[in-house]
Amino acid sequence: MENTLRWALVTAIAPVAWGTNYFVTHEYLPTGYPLYGAVFRALPAGVLLLCLARRLPRGVWWWRSLLLGVCNMGAFFALIYLASQLLPVSLASTIMSASPLTMALFAWGLLSERPTMQVLTGAAAGIAGVCLLLGAGSQPVDLRGVAASVAALTMSSCGYVLAKKWGRADGPLATTSWQLIAGGLVLVPFAVIFEGTPPSLDGPALAGFAYVGLVATALAFTAWFTGLRHLSAATVGLIGLLNPVTGVLLGVLVSGEVLTVRQVVGLALVLLGIAASQLRFIDAPRVEHARADPDVHHRRRTGTADHRSLS
Repeated sequence: MENTLRWALVTAIAPVAWGTNYFVTHEYLPTGYPLYGAVFRALPAGVLLLCLARRLPRGVWWWRSLLLGVCNMGAFFALIYLASQLLPVSLASTIMSASPLTMALFAWGLLSERPTMQVLTGAAAGIAGVCLLLGAGSQPVDLRGVAASVAALTMSSCGYVLAKKWGRADGPLATTSWQLIAGGLVLVPFAVIFEGTPPSLDGPALAGFAYVGLVATALAFTAWFTGLRHLSAATVGLIGLLNPVTGVLLGVLVSGEVLTVRQVVGLALVLLGIAASQLRFIDAPRVEHARADPDVHHRRRTGTADHRSLS
């Protein structure tokens, strides 16, 4: 249980950082350049992590990095950038809060990880909490932004589960760097064709891209993929609910907004949903020990007592 809590805390770094990304993109980054925005976010972070990891892909990881780079990084970043520019931050976060269910469904199909009652209960409580936190906005909704958010949610959920399915390569730093570089490079020709010359960046935009690249990308995705190695995909998806929670708290701290009673209840539901997903791991060490010890299976079949446990 202690190890599970530790990996859950590591994983939580990612959605907290992503929750700030919507605000930074909406307020400081240039509008109308989702492709260049994704390139500027992915490539510098990928090169930095590659310099730290100092490993190149080998064998099947060349095409795997390309596929994961498009799903998890390149196309995902462009879609999120577009959604952040077209939608209120709260609405974009609300749509992405469906990630626990989509990741659980992809994990069921690709990893045979059947969603447990704890995961389903936690997901339901978490999404209900997010709806209470954000409520129904009064601003008009741009359907292009909604479509971009849904596409980003679906692609990333599939990509994250595939990353877990394919397992270890050379560590999270290396695999994250390969995906970032692949995803960024794929977008470069599309950015040149559809957006022309890169946008001019002022001081706030440069600072915004530095934050998005270093914190909301390099650090966040390293933590996220580390969590995927040690936790179930459904549990990682539930931890991702900290993304919209961060957005709401950021509004309180930066914009001086005041939490209503409804929002406080919503925040409590999200945190309870995340905690509920962890309960099924309490007995995990004993389960893994039983799987590793063939004598346990023999004793269970024959009804023989374990005399060591009586001493």
